[in-house]
Amino acid sequence: MTATQPTAVTNSNLYNEDFYLWIETTAKLLKNGNFAEIDLTNLIEEIESMGRSEKRALKSNLLVLLMHLLKYKYQLYQPDKCSNSWLSTIFEHRRRLKEELTESPSLKKYFCDVFKESYQDARKQASLETGLSLDTFPVDSPFTTEESLNQDYLPEQS
Repeated sequence: MTATQPTAVTNSNLYNEDFYLWIETTAKLLKNGNFAEIDLTNLIEEIESMGRSEKRALKSNLLVLLMHLLKYKYQLYQPDKCSNSWLSTIFEHRRRLKEELTESPSLKKYFCDVFKESYQDARKQASLETGLSLDTFPVDSPFTTEESLNQDYLPEQS
């Protein structure tokens, strides 16, 4: 940093040159109350990006969970197609969703908002993965949002 170069400009350059160092520097500036020196534009962008990432992770975990619930429900009677890893996957993605919703309870509304859309995607993906007709899987989710998150719930096999 030179005396003629303002800190904010240096921090902005640092953002493009060494992201991790930019994070460390920004955190120090915040802790020390040096708010005038903070690269505010990039900080705002990163905070907004974190929110989008949280939503993407939730939706991704929901899609995988719903797909495996469908596979469990509709493919269980095809022993050559069944896998105990489905139960493990169901448990793991429920655990991840529970953790996300515990850490960020405000995401519960988003979870409910994207449930139907995620189910439609899971339905298509389950059809592709199992080779079963898309019509095998109901258009409306056979699982409620509560059932989907319930660690003790497994759908009855069809």
